[in-house]
Amino acid sequence: MSRREQPRPDTGGPSRRTVLKSATALAVAASVTAPRVADAAPSAFTHPGMLHNAGDINRARVRVAAGTDPWLSGWNRLTANSHSQSTWTDRATATIVRGGTGQNYSLLYGDLAAAYQNALRWQVGGTEANAECAANILNAWSTTLTTVTGDADRFLAAGLYGWQFANACELLRDYDGFDLAAAQELLANVFYPLNNSFLTNHNDACITNYWANWDLCNMASVLAIGILNEDAAKYDQAVTYFKSGAGNGSIGNAVPYLYTDSDGYALGQWQESGRDQGHTVMGMGQMGAVCEMAWNQGDDLYSYDSRRFMKAAQYVAKYNIGDDVPFTTYTWGTGQSCAQSSQTAISASSRGQIRPVWAMLHFHYNRRLGLDDKYISAMYYDLVAPEGGGGDYGSDSGGYDQLGFGTLMYAK
Repeated sequence: MSRREQPRPDTGGPSRRTVLKSATALAVAASVTAPRVADAAPSAFTHPGMLHNAGDINRARVRVAAGTDPWLSGWNRLTANSHSQSTWTDRATATIVRGGTGQNYSLLYGDLAAAYQNALRWQVGGTEANAECAANILNAWSTTLTTVTGDADRFLAAGLYGWQFANACELLRDYDGFDLAAAQELLANVFYPLNNSFLTNHNDACITNYWANWDLCNMASVLAIGILNEDAAKYDQAVTYFKSGAGNGSIGNAVPYLYTDSDGYALGQWQESGRDQGHTVMGMGQMGAVCEMAWNQGDDLYSYDSRRFMKAAQYVAKYNIGDDVPFTTYTWGTGQSCAQSSQTAISASSRGQIRPVWAMLHFHYNRRLGLDDKYISAMYYDLVAPEGGGGDYGSDSGGYDQLGFGTLMYAK
């Protein structure tokens, strides 16, 4: 098994924090967690330990207070966003529907963006009003929501909003006004059953019927719930699926073909590359979230299988900055009978689409590990930086598939 490479001193690797529950900034005890053998949940979970660890938070806090870019530019994008305001009022409802009649899931993803962004403002800026706003949103949903339903898209809702909900909660887990127990119960009893159902039977469809993102968002939710609830079985379920799951979201199926380009860079064809680039870039954010959350618990999925995910990210970035990439005809099964469908060429649909998923990947591979990520770097610096979030990249659900603000939280 591969072990995680040690981060450079300024990365803010997995660490524990000492919490001062006040309106002032939190004090951080930044001790790097020693790497461990993968495939087993940590004996003691690290908190905060999902998309952001204590070092990430402390670094952003210090750099913003000093007025240093690019952190200040990232902070300015956060504070300017409408979802980051402490006046946001929750719209909690008992039933969320995605797909079919009565869709109302925008209520949830909008509120989760607001909860996460207000929690982030509190963590970095120390403002009590933002913590109170975030807590009110999460508490309202935790005590109101009972059902996530709809057609097959209900599994997307359970996956995407499950891991986002858990990440907002993780930022607030030590805040006095936040009901952690209620949130843990909601995630375990409402979101997880749908996540587990999809990963185990794929809506009773052919195992290769659903695109990689369907698996990935549900894997991310299971992993995040495992961390928030300190549930080792759920954590292990997600990590195991990443490595060897039967569906298209596991690493080998999500990146089916490998290449080396004329400049010597390793590339990996993404499972949705023949579909369109919007969903392909979405996949970078979903798999990136899984890898970052595992990293902050001591597991290096970023480097698993000879850094197969990095090869995919380089491939996707290279094509979306306008360069050509190789493509192998991709065939998969659809429907109950696993009828075969094929894509013979990479799709140019939504080529160059901007989503806030690249800072996380660039600052991991290039700055933590010191690797040459030529195409990822170009995508990030030339087209994306500084990253925003919550609706900055579209007002429909696609603009909320990722939480964003990576420049603020990952720049090193």
